Amino acid sequence: MKKHLLYIFLIVSQIAFADVRLPSILTDHMVLQQKSEVKLWGWSDPDEEIVITPSWSATAYKVKGSNQAYWETIITTPSAGGPFTISFKGNNTLILNDILIGEVWLCSGQSNMEMSAAWGIENGEEEVKNANQPTIRFYTAPKISAKFPQLNIVSQWEICSPISMKKNSALAYFFAKRLQEVDPDVPVGLIISAWGGTPAETWMPEEVINNDTLLLKTANSLKPVPWGPVEPARTFNAMINPLIDYTIAGALWYQGEANVGSNNYTHTLPALIKSWRNLWKNDFPFYIVQIAPYQYGENNFNGAIIRDAQRVVSMEIPNTDMVITSDISTIDDIHPKDKKTVGIRLANLALTKHYKKNNDLVNGPSFKKISVTKNKVNVYFDYAEGLYFNNKQLLFEVAGDDGNFYPAKAKVFKETIKVSSKKVKNPTKVRFAWGNTVQSNLFNKANLPASTFITK
Repeated sequence: MKKHLLYIFLIVSQIAFADVRLPSILTDHMVLQQKSEVKLWGWSDPDEEIVITPSWSATAYKVKGSNQAYWETIITTPSAGGPFTISFKGNNTLILNDILIGEVWLCSGQSNMEMSAAWGIENGEEEVKNANQPTIRFYTAPKISAKFPQLNIVSQWEICSPISMKKNSALAYFFAKRLQEVDPDVPVGLIISAWGGTPAETWMPEEVINNDTLLLKTANSLKPVPWGPVEPARTFNAMINPLIDYTIAGALWYQGEANVGSNNYTHTLPALIKSWRNLWKNDFPFYIVQIAPYQYGENNFNGAIIRDAQRVVSMEIPNTDMVITSDISTIDDIHPKDKKTVGIRLANLALTKHYKKNNDLVNGPSFKKISVTKNKVNVYFDYAEGLYFNNKQLLFEVAGDDGNFYPAKAKVFKETIKVSSKKVKNPTKVRFAWGNTVQSNLFNKANLPASTFITK
């Protein structure tokens, strides 16, 4: 009887004095977004008071566990700096150490975002050797799917070193390193949530898809694959939903290969962007990496269609932009090895558009409109200073009302391209670099390429 009573007492004691618990994204070495109102959250006893004390402030934040054994509170972060500590005191005390305050970016998508130096990137051994960057931190979500939204991820923050850099996203690392070339005193936190071969539909909430006829039709047409989930929301539930309370500066997105063959990506990607911004309650910058030219089979333009869709989304959705990779990739490798240039181009976008700390030209020539004069088409671009072709390939094509495209001669006139073909007397449409493996040959003075495009 005494043993039985002792057993009951121990159970009651554990229930009565539950420890304060934190999600794994709130751990030692984390980076919190600077100069922000950031959320901290976790679990405890119902009605248990938790006192939260950050070392950068004299303020003690008090919060009580709800009847669901959950608590959350908002604290104010200072300008970039650290290291700091945060103490959580309830029935137990937790202290998080080596916390930095800086800029936090979510890095998501497919294998080209996931790809680490260990996969074999350009100049990888040298980059790994020089990766002692203690104010860059990685938080990488493991590959896991779920039918329903999850509250936590089993992972932890890591300090950037040759060992940790080698196994984490190379693109994300080079992005952070470029940011720190401009702001060396600002730490960068990289939240990496990527899974090779996953379509965009797996990365957005299921209700978004179920409430949209076109999205649902597209999602239902996806065929199972052996390397990862294709069902709606499966990676979102397990790899994004647990992150949405964590304050971020913006998102980097390298995905699209698994959606090649879809004609609805101009609808799918905006739905994803909108859903994430709604959940974070923040219209944060969303920067896209355009997929590289690749051999996506013959007798189709599936790769070109996705590249053009990404271009359209980057132009039409506010605070969204894109970097182009056709000039730094080969057509026979779906995983281009040059991740450094991609990371730098993304960081230059952020430095110019978001941080306003760079006045350089960071976009390639961006198609704007056309006008027709007799049998010639004038093609106008934004970011068109110093237009030039780097080879004599005829990558412009024109068509009339019949929709049959023919190769066209193209000449640069200041910031305009004049295009014509003897086979099309009354042109009405233009397309450029329209092929799965076609690499752009049109550049501006920043030596950045123009995107694939087609006029409506």
